[in-house]
Amino acid sequence: MRSTLPDRDGVGASHVQVPAGTPATAALAFLAAHFPSVSRQTWGARFERGLILSANGAPLAVDARVTAGDDLYYYRELATEPRIPFAAEVIWRDEHLLIVDKPHFLPVIPAGRWVRESLLVRLRHALGLVDLVPLHRIDRHTAGLVAFSLDPETRAAYQALFPRREVTKVYEAVAPLRADLALPCVRRSCIVRGEPFMRMQEASDAEPNSETRIELIERRGDGLARYRLQPITGRKHQLRVHLNALGIPIANDPLYPDVLDTDDEDFSAPMKLLARRLEFVDPIDGHTRRFESRRFL
Repeated sequence: MRSTLPDRDGVGASHVQVPAGTPATAALAFLAAHFPSVSRQTWGARFERGLILSANGAPLAVDARVTAGDDLYYYRELATEPRIPFAAEVIWRDEHLLIVDKPHFLPVIPAGRWVRESLLVRLRHALGLVDLVPLHRIDRHTAGLVAFSLDPETRAAYQALFPRREVTKVYEAVAPLRADLALPCVRRSCIVRGEPFMRMQEASDAEPNSETRIELIERRGDGLARYRLQPITGRKHQLRVHLNALGIPIANDPLYPDVLDTDDEDFSAPMKLLARRLEFVDPIDGHTRRFESRRFL
């Protein structure tokens, strides 16, 4: 459930509900048992700092007791994160939508070690938009357009466009030139989880669940080419998997065809994939909306 409590450094309060059947117990004991990866001492320090709150937003004392059904809110301790030295650009804002041109390397939402250095947290903090919610996502290593909802009242109408495939999404990628590949073409395959866990792969002899249209935009003099990609479906890593399967993996892709060590990321070598265009009929006023990224590969 979305907290109505104020953000802290752009990060909202997390929520946990005491499960049914739980006997009355100390809030500290409940949290330490429910989240065993966080030490009791850490939880105690959070209580002391007023970071554990009741449903009405009041800080709980370290000896507070909770019962089944009680809602608890807490603010996560934010580790020091490497600064991602690129800025997003807002290219459209009205009362319903925010369209943002995301740089490479910046995740859309908090994930793993990236919390403050995520697009959502940066925007909430900079613009004071506590109700901001992404309508879709693109990979952290992909640059380009991301649409956000500003208004909870109209959010569902925009969210429904994506599963109904009523949003045209066009990407561009730089990848090796393969002279024997007949383009334009359509790649259809069954994409499933691969190894290691963060990768996806194509499954042979399975019903396709993904589809991408691929065409050549230009040949470059360095053995590379620029391609236009239109995903009809929206599977995880779909464009990266499809181009890799065709023998033209995206330049600087850290996962395909090989997993690279990204602990010390080279910000000078971004993956060459860009979410170039978003287009749809606005469900509120019926106008056609078309947005273009201002970034280049």
